[in-house]
Amino acid sequence: MLTAIVGINWGDEGKGRMVDLLSEKYDVIARYQGGNNAGHTVINEKGKFILNLLPSGILRDETVNVMGNGMVIDVEHLYGEIQRLREAGVEITPKHLKISDKATICMPYDKMLDGLEEDRLKDRKFGSTRRGIAPVYSDKYMKKTFRMGDLKHLADLKQKIKDIVEWKNLLVTAYGVDPVKWEDMYAWLEKYGVPFVDYVCDVGDYLDEEIKNGKNIMFEAQLGALRDIDFGIFPYTSSSSTIAAYAPIGAGIPQHNLNEVVGIMKAYSTCVGEGPFTCEMFGEEAESLRKAGGEYGAATGRPRRVGGFDVVASRYGVKMQGATCIALTKLDVLSYMDKIPVCVAYEVDGKRIEKFPFGEELDRAKPVYEYLDGFKCDISKCRKVSDLPENALKYIKYLESAVGCKIKYVSVGAEREEYVEMY
Repeated sequence: MLTAIVGINWGDEGKGRMVDLLSEKYDVIARYQGGNNAGHTVINEKGKFILNLLPSGILRDETVNVMGNGMVIDVEHLYGEIQRLREAGVEITPKHLKISDKATICMPYDKMLDGLEEDRLKDRKFGSTRRGIAPVYSDKYMKKTFRMGDLKHLADLKQKIKDIVEWKNLLVTAYGVDPVKWEDMYAWLEKYGVPFVDYVCDVGDYLDEEIKNGKNIMFEAQLGALRDIDFGIFPYTSSSSTIAAYAPIGAGIPQHNLNEVVGIMKAYSTCVGEGPFTCEMFGEEAESLRKAGGEYGAATGRPRRVGGFDVVASRYGVKMQGATCIALTKLDVLSYMDKIPVCVAYEVDGKRIEKFPFGEELDRAKPVYEYLDGFKCDISKCRKVSDLPENALKYIKYLESAVGCKIKYVSVGAEREEYVEMY
């Protein structure tokens, strides 16, 4: 079984929690795109963990975790993330973690350039996490990067490092800062990259062999459909493909097809960063929802923009992801509401539309809200469908019908066991 866990909306849907929950059924968990701009929060018996680079299955001792070729890896950040987990009692060895030799290394100058460009843009910024993601993906397609496999031959890379740093300094100095020294970059790779040499391998061969042996593999995405570089709200997107169809490619096994796509969406809408967010709420209404849901970015700590469930955006996300079922997260957050807001359509220049727009049309779109009856009770103890209050069930069924996909899992709290399997 090859299953992708993907975001339906703008990211921060709760993918890490669902991966941690469902990973019990899988032998291998693979990240296939993005970098440490991800922030996947997992709460279990070991504590609360925020994972940026490591797959969320790393918290299960028996699960093998893979970082695929589609990822961009800041080895200094990875080094620190692993150290923090080890201090919390999590075992991480080459047996538990395998890193693609084709994965791209995110260099210190990529992070620096990311921040410099956001500063230059000021009010026109894209909402970058300033972690070097866009610059390093640019470097990748310019074919001027280092890959994890290069760490096995670091001493042979000195001339390549000199050449790439010389090229990169053409841009660095244009921002009015001091040029990067190639010696510093070599020392950085030696300090933070070399410790991972034993983890680096051809993960494509590894995954292919596991599939032949009948093992179950889960692919973990970062962000959501609306942040995809091709199909998202460009240019306010990530710099990688966040959709399920890319999972086998970014993991290293393009010859294989997915069997299942679990789309993750919240019972309401959230958005971190810039760009159009039609269903956005403001003022006291927004602050109440933000506080109830603890809506602050796991990677950045930034307050998330919030709104009611967006049918238009979610229906589009389900389509782009090819979702075969849905995991609905944070239903419990809505327990305080008398009436639950749902954005059922957009209004553009006085015209009602139900198909997700792009460009200037999306910028001008206004939400059309309807309200469903709330359930006004604590649902965190619900474990069966029959435990859920009537209005909660009505809300779930409404969303199923609206987005055109069955809801299989519903989370009713933050803990691992606080969920209901609907069928």
